[in-house]
Amino acid sequence: MTTPLRTTTLDVPPSRFAALGRDARSLSFWAENAAPVGLVLLVIVFAILSPSFLTLGNIQAMLIASAILVILAVAQAFVITTGGIDLSISATMTLGAVGFGLAWQAGLGFWLSAVIAIVVSGLVGVANGLLIATGKVTDFIATLGTLSVATGLALILTQGKPISFTSPELLRLTAGSIGIFGFPFLIAVVIAVVFGVVMFRTRFGLHVQAIGGSEEAAVANGINAARVRIAVYVLAAMLAGLASILLVARIGAAEPAINTQYLLNSIAAVVLGGVALTGGRGKIVGPVLGALLLTALSNGLTLVGVSQFYQPLAVGLVVVLAALLTRFQKK
Repeated sequence: MTTPLRTTTLDVPPSRFAALGRDARSLSFWAENAAPVGLVLLVIVFAILSPSFLTLGNIQAMLIASAILVILAVAQAFVITTGGIDLSISATMTLGAVGFGLAWQAGLGFWLSAVIAIVVSGLVGVANGLLIATGKVTDFIATLGTLSVATGLALILTQGKPISFTSPELLRLTAGSIGIFGFPFLIAVVIAVVFGVVMFRTRFGLHVQAIGGSEEAAVANGINAARVRIAVYVLAAMLAGLASILLVARIGAAEPAINTQYLLNSIAAVVLGGVALTGGRGKIVGPVLGALLLTALSNGLTLVGVSQFYQPLAVGLVVVLAALLTRFQKK
């Protein structure tokens, strides 16, 4: 009598490439990866259109140019993760730059002037946080109001005139580098890493995400939502103050006129980075890549000879497309 042969069916897991191909057919894949995919495509396109795009000098210039936007995108990511938005962030940076310039003029030196810039900016964040968390003013109206206040203060304190000055520390900050990585970009990377840890490895970061997901549930679990919101707006404003120092170093003056491009691009970078505008989905790497994408887009368009008048149009189209894709993000 012969023993029947037993056959065993082996479940072979699909390859990573097959899984990736399957995911790529889903709109949620493109929604989650708009920033890295878009950045890679931009690099390929502009490398073909302009031989100078991928030269070491241009890469270094792009990284340095992205530093301010990277920091503002990290700041905005925290605010948007709570379900809010900070329309005053660019004006806050401008006021911080004016604070730095006035302190320098008063003979307080670089480091004390830098501290004053961050503190002055932080006060705008305190006002935002109190208005929103305690005064129950909607974030849109509260930060729109502080945008006007900060802009007005910057113009009043300077009489509308830029504060020009030179500083050895600012020169080193502008010209210093490690390889192709300029000091401003390295500072931005450190900020991104530190606040990535804060977002995903600390209780505060978990509270930020919990409030954005469901404030009622967060409060029911003992989270002080008002305190966390105030802290988030203060944090964002102080990061804007740090960015103001890089801005002063970049242009060599404290300019009192607000640059709304930084405001719009900071929100755009967060949207491109896959952070849900409804809150609860914290990301840091995505907004950083979004900031790099927007910087590369502006740089590449300039290199291929596209008029600056068309550049905001291109950025706007990219952002609208990314915003449409957020509808398909995984819950």
